[in-house]
Amino acid sequence: MRIAIGSDHAGFPLKQELCAFLVDGGHQVDDLGTIDEERVDYPDFGAAVGRAVASGASELGVCVCGTGIGISMAANKVDGVRAAVVHDVTSARLAKEHNDANVLCLGARLVGPEVAQESLQAFLATSWEGGRHAQRIDKITALEHDQSAP
Repeated sequence: MRIAIGSDHAGFPLKQELCAFLVDGGHQVDDLGTIDEERVDYPDFGAAVGRAVASGASELGVCVCGTGIGISMAANKVDGVRAAVVHDVTSARLAKEHNDANVLCLGARLVGPEVAQESLQAFLATSWEGGRHAQRIDKITALEHDQSAP
């Protein structure tokens, strides 16, 4: 699977670990930065990952910042992106299964490397359930195009 990954400075060390984890798992990784722990702005990297996923250049995305929140907000501004902040295996699995998330977001200041890897593995191994969840995803998609959608 081809996976885009990006982080700000706070998420850089965890991003590096997750890149290695993904490569070791046989995935193709598009590392969209940042390249070190020098201060940068998370919206740039969340948007880059979001664009890679929305364009189809990458099948899924991973974003890391201090909390996962800011970078997920940026990624979610890209039409077609459903970025979810997760804190454990269960939230990662449910983000994909129920919400058809296509970008996993992690907080490096909140989640350690082992939990991050386990969460990422669960995210990759889980399929979208569809069914009763499809109507909700359709409503989310409608919000991208019509601000008056319910």
